[in-house]
Amino acid sequence: MSGGMPMMGMMQMMMGQGGMPMMAAMAGHVEGRLAFLKTELKITEAQLPLWNAVADAIRANARGMGEMMGGMMGMGQSATLPDKLAQREKMMTAHLEALHRFKAAVDPLYAALSGEQKKTADDLLSGPMGMM
Repeated sequence: MSGGMPMMGMMQMMMGQGGMPMMAAMAGHVEGRLAFLKTELKITEAQLPLWNAVADAIRANARGMGEMMGGMMGMGQSATLPDKLAQREKMMTAHLEALHRFKAAVDPLYAALSGEQKKTADDLLSGPMGMM
């Protein structure tokens, strides 16, 4: 899922028809995704504290997105245009904050990775699924 599809396109796909359950399912599988990423990245004992910061950022972002999706589901089809725009603005702000949190945790880890680990990180962590 991380290859090729821009983040906004991915989010629109998830937010479209039937998208809320998809986002909820993604948020519910965070620990499995983290275990997969840690294994694929071959995180060493020395890198573990840096990895834990990344994992905590991913957990926090998934929690926040899950809560936001729950709030949006309650909005219903009768919401006014200004209400919908305000909700979208709130969501975009939350996405930007999540990106900042994720980047702040990733930068130190990425600097400590080997060349092979960096290539794996580039492949697995660059899309929205990496941030989840």
